[in-house]
Amino acid sequence: METQELHRGRLIDHIQLVVKDLAASQKFYTTVLSALDIPLGGSGEGFFWADELFVSTPESDAAQGILTGRHHLAFQARDEAMVDAFYKAALANGGKDNGKPDERDYHPGYYAAFVLDPDGNNIEAVYHGIAKRSAPSVTVVF
Repeated sequence: METQELHRGRLIDHIQLVVKDLAASQKFYTTVLSALDIPLGGSGEGFFWADELFVSTPESDAAQGILTGRHHLAFQARDEAMVDAFYKAALANGGKDNGKPDERDYHPGYYAAFVLDPDGNNIEAVYHGIAKRSAPSVTVVF
């Protein structure tokens, strides 16, 4: 097995979305994640992944033939410009507007944009405002 490096955040280790049109989803996620400076981790027959996100067809063993349904995923952005880039990339690659980039009432400085992916999942990019992080992420090497 080759050495892998993952960057982990706070709560979720990984999430799987099961989609009806893998090619449309791969185009959408590859582009919006690139706008967030997150590279595609890999792909294979019936799946692709990027860090904590795993996307597959219903034929994968874990999916058991069932689509996952509607989810809300929020990706962290480094700044407001990154949220704006995410939104533009999403709309240009199969996403639908679900909330233009703007400051929200969740807390001061919460700047976010919302789009629907090709399967109707509510995908958000959020910048929480100026904050001090102890590290950009936790690096796990195995």
